[in-house]
Amino acid sequence: MMAVRPAIVLAACAIFLAVAGQRAGLAAEQPKTKREGGKKEASEGKVQFLRLVRDAKRNPLSMEAAIVRYAPRDCRQSHPTVDLVAAVHIGEKAYYRELNRRFAQYDVVLYELVAPEGTRIAPGGKDVGKHPVSMLQSFMTDVLELEFQLRAIDYTRPNLVHADLSPEEFAQAMRKRGESFWTLFLRMWGYAMSRQADAAESDAALLLALFSKDRALALKRAFAEQFEQFGGSLSALEGPDGSALIADRNKKALEVLRKQIDAGKKQIAIFYGAGHMEDFDKHLREDFGLVPIETRWLVAWDLKPQKRR
Repeated sequence: MMAVRPAIVLAACAIFLAVAGQRAGLAAEQPKTKREGGKKEASEGKVQFLRLVRDAKRNPLSMEAAIVRYAPRDCRQSHPTVDLVAAVHIGEKAYYRELNRRFAQYDVVLYELVAPEGTRIAPGGKDVGKHPVSMLQSFMTDVLELEFQLRAIDYTRPNLVHADLSPEEFAQAMRKRGESFWTLFLRMWGYAMSRQADAAESDAALLLALFSKDRALALKRAFAEQFEQFGGSLSALEGPDGSALIADRNKKALEVLRKQIDAGKKQIAIFYGAGHMEDFDKHLREDFGLVPIETRWLVAWDLKPQKRR
């Protein structure tokens, strides 16, 4: 029987957090094309929403989350613009402070949370609940010495609008697909197991991290490496027909987006986990006639040693 290596446990947890809203990839040039009717450039290739930045010696410096702006394909139209704000659910306090500052500039920010329609999170995230996903993410904030999104983002702003399934709707969507919380986790675990051959270096990195003098930084780097290495896990989870976790929740958010556009909102943000963004990108292009024109990066995890910050 093949033994489960330590890195596989790390990988499964990393993928679990990733599917709850994160996905990583190497920095790469985006193919460009001109928007119709004008000179402003738009990306027609695959858009990146999370990246691991390294120095010349390949040491990780930061894990960064993207804000990708979408505008009408026809350059003669200036509105609406929709920013896909890729959320990292546990991150640096400075990351969430910057998001709070930016959110004040939008007409409306659509946010994710499987909760009754219209739910607003109390200041400090006091009502985050006991769902296994939230519990794991909350636990990881202590291990990695980071902040939890639901405690750091100001959801009381009047321009933040809930755009997600209710618990009843989510449960119904999962039943319809024959899914459960544990079947999703087992898919992630199975994907991690299938990649055991890639985990040799991760075994040593994990053990070194656990006994490092700066354990939080070492573990952050180990997790960041896993996000990068197992970036393809989301497609394995989704399958050809999607999943309740991504496809069905995104469908709900896009319905709310359509209502906001019809109501005359011009500057809109969708604040969802980075793992949702590939599907959003597809639908913004195909269903809304919007194309990506600009990407800005925010440091979600600072991976530099303290003396280099």
